[in-house]
Amino acid sequence: MKQQEAVPAKPKTGMARLMELAATKKPLIVAAVVLSALASIASFIPHIAIYYIVREIMGAYPDFGGLDLQRTLDFGWIAFGGIILNVLLYFFALMCSHLAAFGTLYELKVNFASHLAKVPLGFHVLVGSGKLRKIMDENIEKIEGFIAHQLPDIVASLVAPAVMFIILLAVDWRFGLATMLGIVIAFAVQIKGYGNEGAKTMMDRYQTALEDMNNAAVEYIRGITVVKAFKQTVYSLHRMHDSIKEYTKMVIPFTLSWENYMSAFTTIVNNIYLFLIPAGIWIGMHTTDYEIFTATFIFYLIFVPSIATIMMKIMYVTTGGMQIVGGVERMDEILHTPPLPQPESPKTAAGHDIVFDHVSFSYPDQEAAALSGVSFRAEENQITALVGPSGGGKSTIAHLIPRFFDVKEGSIRIGDTDVRHMKTDYLMEKVSFVFQDVFLFKQGILDNIRLGNQSATEEEVIAAAKAAQCHEFVEKLPYKCNTVIGTKGVHLSGGEQQRIAIARAIVKNAPIIVLDEATAFSDPENEYLIQRAFEKLMRGKTVIMIAHRLSTIRSANKIVVMDKGRLVEQGSHDELMARRGKYFDMWNMYTKTLDWKMDRKGDEAYV
Repeated sequence: MKQQEAVPAKPKTGMARLMELAATKKPLIVAAVVLSALASIASFIPHIAIYYIVREIMGAYPDFGGLDLQRTLDFGWIAFGGIILNVLLYFFALMCSHLAAFGTLYELKVNFASHLAKVPLGFHVLVGSGKLRKIMDENIEKIEGFIAHQLPDIVASLVAPAVMFIILLAVDWRFGLATMLGIVIAFAVQIKGYGNEGAKTMMDRYQTALEDMNNAAVEYIRGITVVKAFKQTVYSLHRMHDSIKEYTKMVIPFTLSWENYMSAFTTIVNNIYLFLIPAGIWIGMHTTDYEIFTATFIFYLIFVPSIATIMMKIMYVTTGGMQIVGGVERMDEILHTPPLPQPESPKTAAGHDIVFDHVSFSYPDQEAAALSGVSFRAEENQITALVGPSGGGKSTIAHLIPRFFDVKEGSIRIGDTDVRHMKTDYLMEKVSFVFQDVFLFKQGILDNIRLGNQSATEEEVIAAAKAAQCHEFVEKLPYKCNTVIGTKGVHLSGGEQQRIAIARAIVKNAPIIVLDEATAFSDPENEYLIQRAFEKLMRGKTVIMIAHRLSTIRSANKIVVMDKGRLVEQGSHDELMARRGKYFDMWNMYTKTLDWKMDRKGDEAYV
């Protein structure tokens, strides 16, 4: 008989997931929960003591000379001791919860960052940095706040009503029922408010709207120079403007829909005595022991205002918990993104040829194919150039070589070994790349270049900087190669940043180099020098070069022409020119633009 396979446990959601996260520091959490519960119970000691003080006073009335002063003072000290005990227990509960919160925060951030390093690199291309920043900085921080503050409050908000109901019914069940009637009506109003739109749906839309605004805000800030240069405002950046409008469109109607429910709830919980007084009148009309009745009635009139505090705490804890739950779900969405699959039996590459074998690929959530049946071989020790119109699939090919994404059909091989059969670390050691979008950390230039090879010596970094034609301007900086980028007025031009990135790739000295418009920001003089440096650097390496400036790839060993995700032709420059196909048309258009000029009237003309 076959053994039945175990059904994987369904991932926890909502409050259960929050409690699962909190349980990572179980001893501290248990201590915080117990202490908070005891603090909540202790908070009612003064009320009980006051009740007995009132009874002592009413028992002596009207002859206060017969009042047992010592017994009354004892109840007073009990009330004071209850306050002190509540404060101390709650203090130690918060101390334990904060220690647990900081430990959990550290682990969550490390785990989140570690998972981001394991997902396919293409995930970061598709997911906005604003969304990831919000999850890392805000959502996870709120979990720390939940464990540190709201978890003890949740325990208190669960224990306090139970103790409160026991006291309400134990002292006099008739007054207790009258008081509970007001509480039930208040909660019915609140539940009606939550059901009006659906709190869960609202919180999902709220989180989505916030993430959209974060992504748009990051994009807006990064492009602020362009916005200002063209005298535009936030209203002209449609993505930013639309995300703000969408957030407003969702939040304001929902807030207004809560207006009546919230007002009614607040009014009722702050005026429970309106239910208590009619009950007191009715009970008073039928009582025979006015001493006990008066003491009890006064106790309930004193006790009832504290009910509002307890009920409002429950409401705020519930609302805050819903917001945090929504943030946790966003975090879990990222954590549930499958990591890049790793081979069980990793293989190594025998050589460094790159082979695309009938590769087809579509980006996630896009029906149109980015690549369709692409096949070519990039020979070792040779330069293979990728050219074609924008959107033709050139950058997609560059992204697929280091497994930013995995292909849908076909295979990509390095040295006749499928890249999916290589460990990610091994593959990254084989490939070095320079893309159009250059990112430099706010660190020293030496450290930025050394990212390509952490074991590189300072002499090797300087040699790479010289080869990338950036050593000369680095030497003019205040602290030379130790100058921190972005501080004290140190800012690099686009071309200078590009050359730092090239130096980073040079110092890595990988056998495969992918260059995506690596000379896009270079002026003619530096482009010539960089090309000379590349000629020496790329000897003995497999080079994939993407270029729109066709003059830079004329001497490539092979030119692969892409158009709309398909390979339309390949060969050397002379071979492709002889075929008079797509490349022939592109070359003629390119050479024509080199002779373009403006006449004095501002009309375009060609020489």
